[in-house]
Amino acid sequence: MAASSGVVPLSEVKRFIAECMEKVGTSRQGATDLADLLVEADYRGHYSHGLNRLETYIEDVTSGACQPNVQPTVLKETLSTAWVDGNDGLGVVVGNFCMELAMSKARQTGVGWVVAKRSNHYGIAGWYSIKAVQCGLLAALGTNPISLAAPAQDGDSFVLDMATTAVAVGKIEVQRRKKERIPENWALGPDGRVTTDTDVAFNTGCLLPLGGVEQTSGYKGYGLGLLVETFCGILAGSLYGPNVRRWMQTTSGDSVNLGQCFIAVDPGCFAPGFQGRMSDLLGYLRGMEPSDPEKPVQVPGDPERRHMKSVDEQGGISYHQNQLKASVCGARRKTGDSADGHKMKDYSCRRLQYIGVTSESLPSFLGVAFRDFS
Repeated sequence: MAASSGVVPLSEVKRFIAECMEKVGTSRQGATDLADLLVEADYRGHYSHGLNRLETYIEDVTSGACQPNVQPTVLKETLSTAWVDGNDGLGVVVGNFCMELAMSKARQTGVGWVVAKRSNHYGIAGWYSIKAVQCGLLAALGTNPISLAAPAQDGDSFVLDMATTAVAVGKIEVQRRKKERIPENWALGPDGRVTTDTDVAFNTGCLLPLGGVEQTSGYKGYGLGLLVETFCGILAGSLYGPNVRRWMQTTSGDSVNLGQCFIAVDPGCFAPGFQGRMSDLLGYLRGMEPSDPEKPVQVPGDPERRHMKSVDEQGGISYHQNQLKASVCGARRKTGDSADGHKMKDYSCRRLQYIGVTSESLPSFLGVAFRDFS
């Protein structure tokens, strides 16, 4: 294993995330749900949406933008549709509620379509679509990323989970922590020109749509983004377009009011043999001759399955040391002054020792944070 990485068991990451969230007032169930979601993202290889996001979730709770212990309520409902108020709760709580409701309606009527307003960031979209696949249903959902998942035979599945921008902003954040530049056609700077500077892209720039600039068909990603905006922000009666705040710019007490859309479909209501045909298609695609023999053809969901297998084999998730340092110290800065915070501080110290980090080995600004909270 590279010296710049550290392998941490999934159970340890879950415990750390849950303890941090409980320290800022989240119920044990809510904290556990969020920990499961974030660790699943890292387990599947989506490092931009896992532990990397912990400090921002904590900030949302401590600022009052997210109410961690409320439950969603149904505002309007038919046999196959529902409009839900997330009540500014944790995105994962709202998302789980809405997906379960959509699945229940799909089992009864064939299709369940649920939209939510006043939600918060709900993590990887695939978390929710996979729930449907495990029950033999198709799922489609969005909030900016979109996910579509379909079951095949013998536990196989098609799981598409992608942003409608060139990349998710979290990927720029990951590059920033690695102190690496980003590729061209990921983001624009404040002057409207393409930038490869991670600080500029993260702090003052904006993401390019899927496809990049106009010459590389970026208008198609732009159209997809508007489609998702229509199904989520417009249909749900939540914020949309320029009114949606940048996640890292929380104003104390302000409702984030994200709109989200969850669709579940029972394939049994249509032509019989869906899973068999799905398996046939996936098998055909995987069996195609690749241009590079070292890189076999894959279908959406295969890279994640390969990553999960690797994690299982090595006994944990391999994190870049900068990620571990930033997550531990960032969480301690947010939770260290809370009531009965000594247990959290002690736990953080154990975690730092676990990954081989001491105050002397931290960069200067992290070393200050370490000393201040010791």
